[in-house]
Amino acid sequence: MADTGGFRRAAERCHVSQPSLSAQLAQLESALGVRLFERTRRRVLLTAAGEQLVGRARRLLTEADDLARSARHLGDPLAGTLRIGVIPTIAPYLLPEIAPALRAKYPRLAVIWSEERTAGLVHGLERGQLDAILVALVAGMGHFGHEVIVVDEFVVAAPVGHPLCRPARPARLSDLAGESVLLLEDGHCFREQALSLCAGAGAQEADFRGTSLGTLALMVAGGAGITLLPTLALDVENRRGELRTRRFARPAPSRTLVLAWRKQSPSGGAMRELAAAMRVAYRARRR
Repeated sequence: MADTGGFRRAAERCHVSQPSLSAQLAQLESALGVRLFERTRRRVLLTAAGEQLVGRARRLLTEADDLARSARHLGDPLAGTLRIGVIPTIAPYLLPEIAPALRAKYPRLAVIWSEERTAGLVHGLERGQLDAILVALVAGMGHFGHEVIVVDEFVVAAPVGHPLCRPARPARLSDLAGESVLLLEDGHCFREQALSLCAGAGAQEADFRGTSLGTLALMVAGGAGITLLPTLALDVENRRGELRTRRFARPAPSRTLVLAWRKQSPSGGAMRELAAAMRVAYRARRR
């Protein structure tokens, strides 16, 4: 009910009747000696005590799930099912290579991939809804274990004939000064990284905000401005050669792609092995 805000939807999620759930909640509150929820006609709200105890309950359930998974993994840590989340600016470019590679290397392992933005994936990992996440490393992830898959450098992407991509030498951030740069919409970590670079270079954000890197590439090809793209996406987003790209001088701006998991998870060793297999698959893709 902390998630749904009501008895009916909570009962549906738990696959029990609403009266049964209400009775169980009353028994729990009686046993604990505190009110966990405040009932109103329209919804159910957590009390102050409920806020604290629900948070602890979530952590206990996650640890219990990890304990059960640890027992299952004693025989073969890479058998069974793993739930791995991945951000949209990685999924279409990396999964076509690494997903088949993992299936071939670990035939007894089933990976359920879930695509979502970073904040949602971090939340899902913390609550035990995911076993690992494939994301760009950002601040605030120090409480996770992680392995680096690749350092993904950014490039400037412009329409054919744009003067910014004519020089043969690598670009500098100062070359972006005064340019109109197309960026992703709010919620994408790649947007925040690109926005920070543009601000430091004196570039302006264009009025349009894209929902995906593919949308940005199409808009740039149509002459709407320039953008920054991760190298990982170039084979897909410039497959028709409609963009002109220019790499940055070293050290180039980049993002670090990692496989991350809860540090207390019993799957840590298996995750490191999976990350190594992902690195091999990525390098094979680049040959």
